[in-house]
Amino acid sequence: MEYLGYIIVVIVALSLGSFLGYLARQTIAKKQLGTVESKLNKLIEDAKQEAKETLFKAKDRAVQIIEEAEKEEKERKQQVIKMEERLEKREENLDRKTEETDKKFQELTEKIDKVKQIKQELEGFGQKQRENLERISGLSQEEAKKELLDLIEKDHQQVLLERIKKLEDDGRQELEKKARDIITLAMQRYAASQAAEISTTTVELPSDDLKGRIIGKEGRNIKTLEKLTGVEVIVDDTPGAIVISGFDPVRRQVAKLALEKLMSDGRIQPARIEEAVEKARDEIGNKIQEAGEAAAFDTGIAGLDPKLVKILGRLRFRTSYGQNVLLHSVEVAHLAAAIAAEIGADVSVAKKAGLLHDIGKAIDHEIQGSHTEIGKMILEKFNISPDIIKAVISHHEEYPHESLESVIIQVADAISGARPGARKDTLEAYLKRLEELEKIANSFEGVEKTFAIQAGREIRVFIHPEKLDDLAARKLARQIADRIQEELKYPGEIKVNVIRETRVVEYAR
Repeated sequence: MEYLGYIIVVIVALSLGSFLGYLARQTIAKKQLGTVESKLNKLIEDAKQEAKETLFKAKDRAVQIIEEAEKEEKERKQQVIKMEERLEKREENLDRKTEETDKKFQELTEKIDKVKQIKQELEGFGQKQRENLERISGLSQEEAKKELLDLIEKDHQQVLLERIKKLEDDGRQELEKKARDIITLAMQRYAASQAAEISTTTVELPSDDLKGRIIGKEGRNIKTLEKLTGVEVIVDDTPGAIVISGFDPVRRQVAKLALEKLMSDGRIQPARIEEAVEKARDEIGNKIQEAGEAAAFDTGIAGLDPKLVKILGRLRFRTSYGQNVLLHSVEVAHLAAAIAAEIGADVSVAKKAGLLHDIGKAIDHEIQGSHTEIGKMILEKFNISPDIIKAVISHHEEYPHESLESVIIQVADAISGARPGARKDTLEAYLKRLEELEKIANSFEGVEKTFAIQAGREIRVFIHPEKLDDLAARKLARQIADRIQEELKYPGEIKVNVIRETRVVEYAR
């Protein structure tokens, strides 16, 4: 029992202790909870206070920003007002200036109208004065001008002659010396043979018996040859020769070569003629190509189109006043290059233009036009440089000289054609040229008689001294020279020598 009582006491003590511990824990927990709540409350209060302060600061900042914005807006308004005032002033000034300009323009227009009116009045007055002068003098304006000039010439004839002579002498001596030096040097640097090669159309026959065989039965052979070659074969009484006639020098050469082959073979019949002509045509074609290539190689010109080289080779069978045109072209190329090197021109352009300057003569019998025009078309077709074409087309003055090289080509062409032995003419053409030369000189008033001398390279003109004075004689010489240049074709140059001679004869009795 006693033991049970202890147990009860222990249980009661434990229960009481647990209860007291619980109460103690609750008290401590309440105390701690009160401490956290107070802290939270404090934090909340602090946050509220800080929020109030921040709000106050924000309100102050907003008020400050608003004040600043209002201030800036006010300043901008003032600036805008000032700018509007300035614009209004500028508009007023512009309106005022516009009015002034319009006023000045109106005044200027009125002045121009007045000037035009005065000019018209002056022109009318001048016309009336001229009409009055013409009526009083009985001469028109042009007639009065001519009479005045004639009077001045008459009164000051000696002075004019002396000045003209002095100017001519001063310039001529210096220019002739320099030109002689350049031309002499160029000719020395290129010394070609002076023997002229003549392309003939005469075929020599070993026997006159061949004439009948060439003609053939009822003319079959000669008709076949003429049809195949496009030339005319003339068989006449000339001993040991027949003549081939045709405008195309290449065709003449083909016919000549074919005849020579037929005569060497001895069999002359239509079938053999066709074969001989075909072989001759191939052979001439090869010779033409070789001649063109040799000319290009001799002058050192590369890069020419093979077709253009072949056209150039056709000049081998073309002559001009007895001078072989291909050899003449090669010579002009060398002379032009030498002259160009001396005076500082383009040597390459001068040389190529010199070689191609007569290219039009290769086909001038096939196409209408001068050989200069034909040459221009050929060179343009083969895309030759415009500088070379300009130098080529003006060597006979059909076109104006546009470059220094064009003048050089004309000079080199004249040198090659005018040197002794280079060219010769037939008797018929020679006599006709002399006759035309004298006819031109005799057509001028005051000419007494004329004589063409020096193989047509000089013409002496005798004038009536009582009809023409010294100044008129000088003018006459220039006029005759100009007419000769315009109307005649000739190699080299022709000297016009006008002679005025006064003879006084008296008799003593």
